[in-house]
Amino acid sequence: MDRPELPLAQLHAFVVLAEELHFGHAAARLGIAQPPLSQQIRRLEEKVGHALFHRTPGRVALTAAGLELLPAAQRALTGLADGLAAARAAGSGRAGRLRIGFAASLALTFLPGLLRTFRREYPDVRLDILEMTTAPQLSALRDRAIDVGLLREPPAGETELGCETVLSEPFVAVLPAEHPLASQRTVRVGQLADMPFVLLPRTAGPGLHDQIAGLCAAAGFTPRVAQRAVEWQTVCALVGAGLGVSLAPASIRRIRLRGVAFRRIEPSAVRTRVAVAWRRDDANPLVANLLATVRQGPA
Repeated sequence: MDRPELPLAQLHAFVVLAEELHFGHAAARLGIAQPPLSQQIRRLEEKVGHALFHRTPGRVALTAAGLELLPAAQRALTGLADGLAAARAAGSGRAGRLRIGFAASLALTFLPGLLRTFRREYPDVRLDILEMTTAPQLSALRDRAIDVGLLREPPAGETELGCETVLSEPFVAVLPAEHPLASQRTVRVGQLADMPFVLLPRTAGPGLHDQIAGLCAAAGFTPRVAQRAVEWQTVCALVGAGLGVSLAPASIRRIRLRGVAFRRIEPSAVRTRVAVAWRRDDANPLVANLLATVRQGPA
């Protein structure tokens, strides 16, 4: 047997009358005249198949059927109100779920301030923060596995994704603390020519990898890679263990590891870019609100 559908207007009229137990007061609260209210209640009673109110001169009372329906009707109306509020919040970008990919090194600089600012403005948004290097972020954006990416050296000529530079920073030399070059305040890139390197694989971030290779090429050599690691903290740990040297974004200096020294390099003009990336066709207001927060600058 099919269950009858109960129009929300009729449920609303029923609940208000059940609370007021007076047709005149209930009609005034609903902003309608008494005859339309009586019609709403009558139609609802027809759908239920039983009277919901005892009507006597000067007195209205709930029947057994009315007493049974009232809690369910109240829950239905409350659920609808909550759903409408949630829908409005999601539609305005003030609630919902936002998935953000980020390069690990940004946890040392840009990311904490951005998240603090965004959470202060949008406390009801659920943030899923996913650590991943540049290439996986770009794939995840295209596959709609994340909504926004914070990455290094996005590729040029993107049409599907929008990208904006957030900040740029120079490179530093990463050396074992006991290395002879660690006694210098500045290291020329060419001085690293004969040393083994610890680098990220190109597949993790082609743009950044090519920048480092370009720095070495400009100094007249190709880096001899002895070890590869996906995360900068691991790169620094391997350098500290004496397995090689590296060139890294300057923010990596905030990784505090014993046995590792960071030194400015010459030439110093080459800088690595940090960018925010998103799908151009994404109409999610949460994405627009995060982009607006990014454009405000650091907290």
